[in-house]
Amino acid sequence: MAGVLLLAGCSSTPQDADGATPPDTGRSTSSTISGPAADPGASTTSDPGASATSGPASDPHSDPSREPSAVPPQAGSACDGCLSIVVAGDLLVHPQLWDQAAADAVVTGKGALDFEPLLAGQRPYLATADLAICHLETPVAGPDGPFSGYPQFNVPPQILVAAADVGYDACTTASNHSIDAGTEGVLRTLAALDAAGLEHTGSYATAEDAATVLILDEPEARVAVIGATYGLNGLVPDEPWRVDLIDPQVMIAKARTARAAGADVVLGALHAGDEYVPTPNVQQVRTAHALADSGEFDLVYGHHAHTVQPIENYRGTWILYGLGNAVTELSPGYDVNNEGIMVRARFSRDDAGAWSVSEVLWLPSLIERSPYRWCALAPGRPAGECSSPEREAASRERTRSVVESLNARDAGARPWDLAEEAHLP
Repeated sequence: MAGVLLLAGCSSTPQDADGATPPDTGRSTSSTISGPAADPGASTTSDPGASATSGPASDPHSDPSREPSAVPPQAGSACDGCLSIVVAGDLLVHPQLWDQAAADAVVTGKGALDFEPLLAGQRPYLATADLAICHLETPVAGPDGPFSGYPQFNVPPQILVAAADVGYDACTTASNHSIDAGTEGVLRTLAALDAAGLEHTGSYATAEDAATVLILDEPEARVAVIGATYGLNGLVPDEPWRVDLIDPQVMIAKARTARAAGADVVLGALHAGDEYVPTPNVQQVRTAHALADSGEFDLVYGHHAHTVQPIENYRGTWILYGLGNAVTELSPGYDVNNEGIMVRARFSRDDAGAWSVSEVLWLPSLIERSPYRWCALAPGRPAGECSSPEREAASRERTRSVVESLNARDAGARPWDLAEEAHLP
């Protein structure tokens, strides 16, 4: 795929750095094209620490006109004139995981650290995508370190080599940990992404880069990715444009720039929410709804909460509020911390050439230790493959109840089962 960078003519301005949340335990040629300035509409950004259940104004269904519209699912993953995009939660690498990568490297012989066995279970799912997007939660160090974990991360860059190896094509990078290692950490991380062949957006090396929208050229369509974070844990970047901060009007203006330059599909990625809380907070709901109401975004998805959050079809636009963790260390206090969902959205084109989401599939997953591995809790898989049957059953039910709590099932979202897809063994 080809990554095309388009000049957006706008950049986010700094906001309050952090919400009132529990501590986070947590390739191709490019060009620039001039675009329009930001739309000066009224911002809908709200307090990132306020729960979406705190009052009627934040209830996604307080307005009867916001009932989800049903989208009939389609069988299989291959279709003419279709585009499949897979998104996953946080890549949040703790010391226990690079210890595991060191142990795995002894077996595989792949350098000093090998994260591929940790991520290998994702490979068959990512292989069904035309475009697979990860979220890199933290900066990376040099290959030999020094490495650090919470509260200010600086993790092995080998995680990016593994991410590319198992099938990711691009990563978003705007998070509350983006500048944990300062400007040098940002620059090092972007260089490591480039070296791994992963396209990226959300943090930037230059002001020119920051004023751009990432568009990825796929055989069927051109896909724009626009992401932002709620804050930076109280740290102050050297430049206000270094990391994208959530501002709905800026994101909408960027989407319009991308559309004007030929983007067929626009994705919004929000790094926001209250940690370990399965309900989206006010900022998540209002921002996601504002992006959807603009008519410029085809899919909005999120990460940061380190737990799975609902899927909603809001006025015909799919919103994935929280994908949980793609990889992480197990938290001693939160069972939900080792859970996540991977989502595949299929986009189909109508006779007029307009693209829309025609299928949403979600896959629950677990991270388990001894050894640390990502493991799919796919429908039909034998109990006990990832963890104890009891733990798996509890995780499946908890994930299902959260994912479907905003009527996602009635709107057409369903569990993802590779066994149903005829083109795979």
